[in-house]
Amino acid sequence: MSPDAETALRFHVETLGCPKNAVDSDKVVASLLADGMLAADDASSADLVVVNTCAFIETARQESIDVSLALSDRRKPGAKLVLTGCMAERYGSELADALPEADAVVGFAGEGSIAEVVLKRKPTGVRDLLELPRAKPDAPWAYLKVAEGCDRACAFCAIPTFRGAQRSRTPESIEAEARQLVEAGVSELVLVAQDIAWYGRDTGQPGSLAPLLHRLDALAPHGLRRIRLLYLYPSEVKDPLISTMLELPTVVPYFDLSLQHASATRLRAMKRWGSGDRFLAAIDSIRAREPEAAFRSNFIVGFPGETESEHDELLAFLAAARLDWAGFFAFSPEDGTAAQDLSDPVPADLTAARLRECSEVQDPITAASRDALIGTEVEVLVDGIDDETGDPVGRTHREAPEIDGVLRLEGAYARPGAWVRATVTAALGPDLLASAVAREGAA
Repeated sequence: MSPDAETALRFHVETLGCPKNAVDSDKVVASLLADGMLAADDASSADLVVVNTCAFIETARQESIDVSLALSDRRKPGAKLVLTGCMAERYGSELADALPEADAVVGFAGEGSIAEVVLKRKPTGVRDLLELPRAKPDAPWAYLKVAEGCDRACAFCAIPTFRGAQRSRTPESIEAEARQLVEAGVSELVLVAQDIAWYGRDTGQPGSLAPLLHRLDALAPHGLRRIRLLYLYPSEVKDPLISTMLELPTVVPYFDLSLQHASATRLRAMKRWGSGDRFLAAIDSIRAREPEAAFRSNFIVGFPGETESEHDELLAFLAAARLDWAGFFAFSPEDGTAAQDLSDPVPADLTAARLRECSEVQDPITAASRDALIGTEVEVLVDGIDDETGDPVGRTHREAPEIDGVLRLEGAYARPGAWVRATVTAALGPDLLASAVAREGAA
């Protein structure tokens, strides 16, 4: 029986951090709906305000605290504030003591039962967050989490300490969730995990990602048009995964490589695999097989012991690799990691200067890759409508949602979910302008 809209309690969920958190929030929303609550129009009108926090680095933690306090101030009298997500799992009672404004701090195990805070009764049904059903999507694309946790021990990363060891979902459960999303109107699935290429290894089935992609590709007759992978550890980017990504019609040649640095010495200090030469060889090989491939990566600058020559190695790598997209982050010492107490820290002002130098190398490369698309014909999935111009806004295979640039279809009419053939007419920073050639209709 559906809840009475006049009397039902209402909730608002605020999501911070990475796409994996976004999936968790989707499932929290579904659990709250299943427990008889309704979504509020705004946090100020909600009976329950949930903040899904991020704990990856210090700036993310500070943002989580700032947002939580701001939402606490906005909530109506009697409304409950619940903190969940990575900060809640990692700091627990410490976070509760530091933020008395929160009525509850709920770790991962309780995320499927948050309604209990206001309903004062035990919820029923499936409550394993990884397997919880999803709420009806409100966009033509969706993140799909295939595993939780991580088995690696990167020196800078605390994620395994609070997300735990890798736990892969079964192919059947992933396919069922994918089918549900596609049947609800999703035509692009973005597969995420902390270490997606190691999917299945924890169950004794390494190399399971390629067969999973084949399984999901079979949803194409039902409306699935794109599958995108995020967070590929570079040592695992090899055949048969590469061949599968390049051969299946639904899988886009978008390679989100977790590289972190280009100096072999610094990578070893980070407890990671690889070198600039190995990375370049892999990128060049993929480009030779698929010239339309797009590449993204993130890099840590100012890791303890990073020398000027190692930083120069990174700059030289960026110039040679010509990645379409790259992000740069200052090293942040994290509790419980091997890098927390390393000697020879890089001064903050030097790290800031190196960050600027990385951007000075990469920004023109990204701009050139966008300029090179002018005059080409592309396939666009319309995600939404530009608030200012009313033009449809979408993405080609080269842009991951919420991360990279977008494409605006000038003077066109197309609803979210439509697929449009378009000719790129201009590049404005990371974004593109285009004119529609043909519209295929909603997915």
